[in-house]
Amino acid sequence: MSSESSEEETKTEYIYVAPVEESSEEPPMDEWSSLVMELPEENRKRILYEDGLYDPGSGEICTKYASMSASSVLRHPYFNYPGVLDPGIKEALLTPEKKIEYPDDGQALYLATCKEMKQCPVMKFHRELLTDQIDLKYYCIQPFGVRAMAMALSYNQNVTTFDLTDNFLNDDACFHLGEMLKSNSTLRELILSGCKVGPKGVKLLFAGLQLNTDLRALNLNKNAIGDIGVEHLASAILRGIHVKEIYLSYNNISGKSANILAESLETHNKLTILDLSWNNLYAPLVGTVNLLNRLAESKVLQELYLSWNSLASSRIGTAIKSIFKVPSLRVLDLSNNMLSGEGVQNFIGLMAKPKKMETLNLSYNPLTREDALKVLQKMKLNTVKIKNLLLDGVLVDGAFLMLLDQIKGMKSKLNTVITYGGVSGDFQAHGPDPRDLILNRVEFLTMKGKKRKVDVALVILQMEKDNINIMNSKAFEDALTATGAPLDSDLINEMVDAFPGPKSAKFKTININLVADFIRRKWPDRKLPETPPPEPEPEPLPPEPSKPPKKGKTKGKK
Repeated sequence: MSSESSEEETKTEYIYVAPVEESSEEPPMDEWSSLVMELPEENRKRILYEDGLYDPGSGEICTKYASMSASSVLRHPYFNYPGVLDPGIKEALLTPEKKIEYPDDGQALYLATCKEMKQCPVMKFHRELLTDQIDLKYYCIQPFGVRAMAMALSYNQNVTTFDLTDNFLNDDACFHLGEMLKSNSTLRELILSGCKVGPKGVKLLFAGLQLNTDLRALNLNKNAIGDIGVEHLASAILRGIHVKEIYLSYNNISGKSANILAESLETHNKLTILDLSWNNLYAPLVGTVNLLNRLAESKVLQELYLSWNSLASSRIGTAIKSIFKVPSLRVLDLSNNMLSGEGVQNFIGLMAKPKKMETLNLSYNPLTREDALKVLQKMKLNTVKIKNLLLDGVLVDGAFLMLLDQIKGMKSKLNTVITYGGVSGDFQAHGPDPRDLILNRVEFLTMKGKKRKVDVALVILQMEKDNINIMNSKAFEDALTATGAPLDSDLINEMVDAFPGPKSAKFKTININLVADFIRRKWPDRKLPETPPPEPEPEPLPPEPSKPPKKGKTKGKK
């Protein structure tokens, strides 16, 4: 038994033998391997920090580790994170955005505003922002698109004329145009004819017009502003606008608003052109008279248009007489009114007063022949400097025409233009004889050819010689055409009308005897060649004597 157990012990093999530690105690914390840090010999961040090229941060600790003890954070190198720099949040929250600056021409601003408003830009307007005139008449501009245009023109330095004729504008468009006029310093003329802005639109347009010192012409024709709109205009004039030319035709303006306009001119009477044609200034008449008297006090008024207002009576004539006292007056349009008699005679006495006057228009007024003659007698004076006197539609008489011939012969009136409507009475105007003109034209056309010439005068004389007295127009034309004369039908018809024959219901006739007589007096040397005398008839030959029959020869039957 003992021998078997010893053999088993000798056959045991050891796979692994664990080392026997000397002590089971842990090493101190200072010797832990996890805390042993091996730093590189050269720290790049430290080198950059010494050169001033690196900033480690503010030293603030990430809030994720705020709950840890301060000793552990400071001792552990991975927990000390540098502070994050402000990426611009503070500036974005506390500082307003920088304003975009656009060029003064307004093109970029116009496109940006149209994009913001989701409006289709008008490229014609965009192109003409670089020129001195923007012409958008009859262009069907949307009223909401005027805002972008007004913003583009606010500081534009190129455009001097802005034309929006016949583009219907609402109150919003007028408001933005008024805002544009407050800041624009280049625009000289604004044309809003036919835009139907109405009285409220005029009020918005004139809101800050006194701030604009460069606008000179404002066209508000055909806008139906009425008396209320004129009141807004008068208020703007009272505040002191610098507009010199105002056009207000076709606006239903009555004498009531004319009186209000006259009151505003007491303080600022600086208008050079005023157009009040096609309105209702005939009533109440007091307002119109007051306006004319106030305009007569101006020293700079040059053109005044008062046509189509049904003005009449001697009071209006007296008020117009005061207008002639304006030394700078050049054009006075009184056409298509009801002036006659005393209404005309009251002001023609001062026609010599304005030395710069060029045109006086009295056309289509019910002037009598005596009124027209008295006006023309004033024109004969050398002190009257009016160059154009327009009396279209006014009937005159022979005395007027004789005086007109005398005025045309004066050296001081060589460039004077005087018109009239027609001649009434038993006066017959003298002029060239149409028969002479027609025959001269026929002579020129038929004798100018080099190869073949046809003398129509001799043809007519030959017709008379052939006892042809009356011919219808068709036969006469065929006869002249057969000769080869190059005359057209119109000229031949003129000849027939100049030398008429007996009247007929079916056709025109020409009197050949009248034509031949006029030709003999016009061209006495034109004569037909003399007809040679007729040759005498040959005398008949005597009859030959008959021969007697021969003897010895008889005729008979066998």
